[in-house]
Amino acid sequence: MECFGVSSAQNLQALSALLSSQQEDEEDEESKNVTSFARMDPGHIGPPLKKENKVSTAYVKKSSKDIWSEEEVAEGSQYDDLADPRPQPEYEIILKQSVGTEDLFLGLNGKDPSSMCCEAILVKIKLPDTKATDVVLDVKEKFLDLRTPKYKLGLHLPHPVHSRGGKAQFFSEREELEVTLLVKRPMDFIYIQ
Repeated sequence: MECFGVSSAQNLQALSALLSSQQEDEEDEESKNVTSFARMDPGHIGPPLKKENKVSTAYVKKSSKDIWSEEEVAEGSQYDDLADPRPQPEYEIILKQSVGTEDLFLGLNGKDPSSMCCEAILVKIKLPDTKATDVVLDVKEKFLDLRTPKYKLGLHLPHPVHSRGGKAQFFSEREELEVTLLVKRPMDFIYIQ
């Protein structure tokens, strides 16, 4: 069995020689005034890393017929209509959550104030000088498309929704459309009530 003192002294000398040779190579004008112990960090221990040229996987085609990869295409960009000059109306997105006293005071259902516990999204859209018959509304899983003769709104939703489970109501006195959409949560099968 080796003596601990001799072995550790030899290891320290070898480490010191290794660190001093690397530091001499990397030394610059700013670090000349700093002591050698202040310049040491864990990155100086061991042999220098070899730099390899890695090819980014985002630009590697998976098939010879692919023009671009899925990462290069912005989500929902197929719904954007840049040639339409109509202005976008004012809107507000409100996340809704049904909370009872057992949730508020006792925390029995495990709900928290985060958006992951919300059951619905309410979108309030102000449409001045518009009648309810002029509104054309199309809801996809992650996109709301609203068209009127004066306005257009292409809204990317913050969470996926059930496209068929929502409701829309137009309030002519406020000139406002309220669209309530049910959120499609990843753990819905657990929260069935």
